[in-house]
Amino acid sequence: MILLQLLINGLITGCALGVVAISFALVYATTKIFHVAHAGVYTLAGYVAWLLVSHGVPDVLALAAAVLICAGLGALIQQQLYARLERRGATHLVVLIASLGLLAVMQNILAAVFSPDILQFPVPWGSHTITLGGISLTYTQVLTVAVCVAAYAGVVWFAHFTTLGKRIRAVAANPFLARITRLEPNTVYIYVVAIASGIVALPGVLVPLDLGLQPYGGITPLLTATIAMIAGGVGSISGAFLLSIIIAELQNLSLLVMPGEWSIGITFFIFVIFMLFRPTGLFAAAR
Repeated sequence: MILLQLLINGLITGCALGVVAISFALVYATTKIFHVAHAGVYTLAGYVAWLLVSHGVPDVLALAAAVLICAGLGALIQQQLYARLERRGATHLVVLIASLGLLAVMQNILAAVFSPDILQFPVPWGSHTITLGGISLTYTQVLTVAVCVAAYAGVVWFAHFTTLGKRIRAVAANPFLARITRLEPNTVYIYVVAIASGIVALPGVLVPLDLGLQPYGGITPLLTATIAMIAGGVGSISGAFLLSIIIAELQNLSLLVMPGEWSIGITFFIFVIFMLFRPTGLFAAAR
């Protein structure tokens, strides 16, 4: 029974990490920017929702507002930071450092405004449990799986069956050709970072709804999601989502034989071994 509970918990965590991974992959595959500040956007979403719910805003509206605010912030980051650096001929390392700096600024502002202590959402229904065959799940956990799977399916549909999605894929495949065929890559980059920021707001709200909020809580999910993106194959939405679930399951199952603080180290060890034999990722050719 403990094994089954760990597997279910791994699925819940993996679905949330999967949405972080596919949103980060969307940015990286299209812009080639290692958008570390994505962790700050993830964290901000939770605080926006917490603040609104604390002031009596309905839960659904608070989630929608967090998504819209994060999407707007993503567009602003691309337009006012990354695009400006690109126009000045900044190297990828400079852009990475700028993104790290922005993440540090966001985290410290959140810590200064809300305190570094853990905050719990004032949402009584979130902790209510459902018991099925001895397995206990909170309403929040069930909602997390449902929303994250829907988000994954929505991103796949968007990428393959909408005009903007196909335009984004074209820019990601060949930015130079996209530029001379007037697909306007710079505009597409703004759309991409905005969409990815809105998507990452979903787990950014749902995970803290279950576990609580911390200003520095976005780093570990982003690191794990980055591993999933690379191991799954950069540019593969399904690969990133599937590997996130596999990694989360491995982390949870490792609790059977070792302390919890070792699980992240085991994840990175497995990643290094995996990359030695499959450096292009598991689903490198998939999109």
